[in-house]
Amino acid sequence: MSKNQAVDAGAGAHPISIWSAGGTVPIVAIGASAGGLDSIIEFLTAVPQNSGMAFIVIQHLDPQRKCVLPELLQRATAMPVHQISDNMGIEPDCVYVIPPNMSLAFANGLLSLGPLSGLRGPRYPIDAFFRALATERRQLAAGIVFSGMGSDGTAGLRAIREAGGVTLAQPPESAKFDPMPRSAIDAGVVDITALPGDMPEKLGNVWSVSPYVQQARVRGRPHALQELLELLQAHTGNNFSDYKMNTVMRRIDRRMKLQQSLSMEQYVLFLRENPAEIDLLFKELLIGVTSFFRDPKMWEHLKNVTLPAMVAANPEGCAFKAWVPACSTGEEAYSLAIVFDEVMESINPRGKYSLQIFATDLDPDAIDRARQGVFSRNIEESVSAERLCHYFIDDGAGFRIRKDLRNSIIFAQQNVISDPPFTKLDILSCRNLLIYFTHKLQEHLIPLFHYALKRDGFLLLGSADTPGNFTELFASVPGSGRVYQRLDAAVHRVSHYFPTKVVSANVPLSNEARTVSMTGNLQSQVEHMLLKKHSPAAVLLSKEGDILYIHGRTGTYLEPAAGKANWNIHAMARDGLRYHLAELLEQANLSGKQEALRGLMLKDSENRALLVDVTAEKLPDSDAVEGMMLLTFHATPAPTGKRHRGGSPNPHQVEMEQQLAQARMEIHSVRDEMQTSREELKSANEELQSTNEELQSTNEELTTSKEEMQSLNEELYTVNAELQSKVDDLSMANSDMKNLLNSTDIAVIYLDNSLHIRRFTTQATQIYKLIPGDVNRPLGDIVTDLIYPELEDDAREVLRTLAFCEKQIATRDGRWFMVRVRPYRTLANVIDGLVATFVNITELKSLEARLRGPGSDNRETQ
Repeated sequence: MSKNQAVDAGAGAHPISIWSAGGTVPIVAIGASAGGLDSIIEFLTAVPQNSGMAFIVIQHLDPQRKCVLPELLQRATAMPVHQISDNMGIEPDCVYVIPPNMSLAFANGLLSLGPLSGLRGPRYPIDAFFRALATERRQLAAGIVFSGMGSDGTAGLRAIREAGGVTLAQPPESAKFDPMPRSAIDAGVVDITALPGDMPEKLGNVWSVSPYVQQARVRGRPHALQELLELLQAHTGNNFSDYKMNTVMRRIDRRMKLQQSLSMEQYVLFLRENPAEIDLLFKELLIGVTSFFRDPKMWEHLKNVTLPAMVAANPEGCAFKAWVPACSTGEEAYSLAIVFDEVMESINPRGKYSLQIFATDLDPDAIDRARQGVFSRNIEESVSAERLCHYFIDDGAGFRIRKDLRNSIIFAQQNVISDPPFTKLDILSCRNLLIYFTHKLQEHLIPLFHYALKRDGFLLLGSADTPGNFTELFASVPGSGRVYQRLDAAVHRVSHYFPTKVVSANVPLSNEARTVSMTGNLQSQVEHMLLKKHSPAAVLLSKEGDILYIHGRTGTYLEPAAGKANWNIHAMARDGLRYHLAELLEQANLSGKQEALRGLMLKDSENRALLVDVTAEKLPDSDAVEGMMLLTFHATPAPTGKRHRGGSPNPHQVEMEQQLAQARMEIHSVRDEMQTSREELKSANEELQSTNEELQSTNEELTTSKEEMQSLNEELYTVNAELQSKVDDLSMANSDMKNLLNSTDIAVIYLDNSLHIRRFTTQATQIYKLIPGDVNRPLGDIVTDLIYPELEDDAREVLRTLAFCEKQIATRDGRWFMVRVRPYRTLANVIDGLVATFVNITELKSLEARLRGPGSDNRETQ
């Protein structure tokens, strides 16, 4: 809909006035920093009159200087521009500007100010106001991010978007400084990316339909909604029919507004023609709201009570497991890892403890971001400075999670509704997810969580979540907020809820059932015994030689290596096999056929000699076993060696033993050399580690310097904008003064204390032969028509006495001028030169001469 059409539809008023007529003003909040002034001016210049919207500008300003931003913006728009005062109301078609060094809040329709230092942690005034605006105006809120350094505004745009508002950002390439808009766009929280001058029209299009029309178009026809959900399921493989329809419809409404669809049927048709819009709608329906340490009370209880109790219950050590479904970008999972590490540091237990966290989500893009473990600087608001220093690495643009914490978490894409759950868990953290599901789906998930947890495991829920009616499955932990402990429930009670059938092992089968399954049981038992007794021992290896699967008894051929557990075949093979396996595996890998080594000498655990045949075969390439190798072993007792008469050993055997001893010595020597090289490499690695720490320290110093320079640069930009305004004012004042002097038709020459020319008017060139290049030259060097050789003496006398001098002086061509020489006083009342004015009185002198009659001296000087 064009602007003109929208105006016609509103009976002569702008379409936004349909909203504001009900008393609620749509608010557009504009966040900007360095280089953002030009973008704000371009935006406000394009805003039509009587738009019905109110505009609030949150600009990073220098707290040490007077704010001139309202005056600068007033030149760009006809709307009134106000600097915000405390408890100020909002009117449509007005612009409001935040004062310097203040934070801005919004509640009950009033703007309130507070000290910027009152914000917790670093100062993010844009984020703070965007969040308040999202809570207060919801669908009638719009957030815009323009040029600036850092990431202020990204978290606030996410809040506005989740509340149903509209979010915009200018293209990074159009911004003088692109980090702020780029951060918002990369975070996926921007609905519209457009140039500042194009944004008002796009906002008008989004808000051009009244609430009543919106409600009608969203309700639509039932079959249209069903068709939309089927399109989503066919394209993404996810069924949203069990989500709460109010939430789903609100999200669909946002996309319909952005695409200007007036009915559900029209939007479904648009989805069919634009598959990319299905992906955008899918991401819209996924609730990606998360942050570090949400609900601090719950995390404190987890740190002080729950986790220490779990450690105390396993004094010998334990490998705990946790699952975080719907983890979004990973903040919840990383919070759990941080709290567990803090507990380990505070308790310092004797046993070995670890926490393996499985974090899953439906959104693959969110999982990819979570895997990176990189977060913007906005997390400083929710993560304490001590935790930031201890668990994060500041890389300048943001914070990167510590590597050991990252390695303790496995991120994967999973649908918690339809995919199998993780099991044997100690902790399951599903916070603020159930509120978006129907009661029917909640009744499916709570027993599923019970099944996934170990006995006495803990379920962490959000502030608005509860286990509902499943009081026999979970019990609330007192004083914990939303921590629940798993209870042992009767089998028939669990099977009543859980979708899979649970059969008790103590229930005997009927005779009929036994008869029916007897044949299958006999067959499986026979096959199992044949495989156990007659199939060779074998291992399945990965490309790197790691053991993936063991079949049969392999203890004769393999043994765990001393030290840290290592499941590599080259580390576990016994001495008689270790040095032959590498060559055998390489041959089998190159040939692609089965390769064998026969008659290898090996001693078993009872020191009996065995002859071992080893075969290696590369498995055929497929998705499941691509690149894997199957290694089989078959051993027979070694024959007793024959001796010559007299008991002397066989010479050939002696020779072979000597060669074997020599080979072993060579191998031992090679191993020693390898050990030496390993130590040298370790030493070199330590040196590199030391160098890396020094470089990291240098990088931190450079980062600090960069932040200081960035802050200084933003202040300089603000000062420069103010200075440019002052220059414009001065230029206008100079133009006014020049036009004033020229209009008086009076010759004026400004001199400094040395009687050098500082400035002159155009009329002065009719008396003195002046050109623009004569500025700063002595007045006495300039040719003049005046017959006034005493001018310089009189000027010096005026400088000495500060009394002005006035004389009537004739020129060589018969003109007369009233010459006045006065001191030049500055605004500080300091004498800084002279001002010589020359008023043409030729007509006055002619009239005087005629009155005096003939014989009078026309050259008399007064």
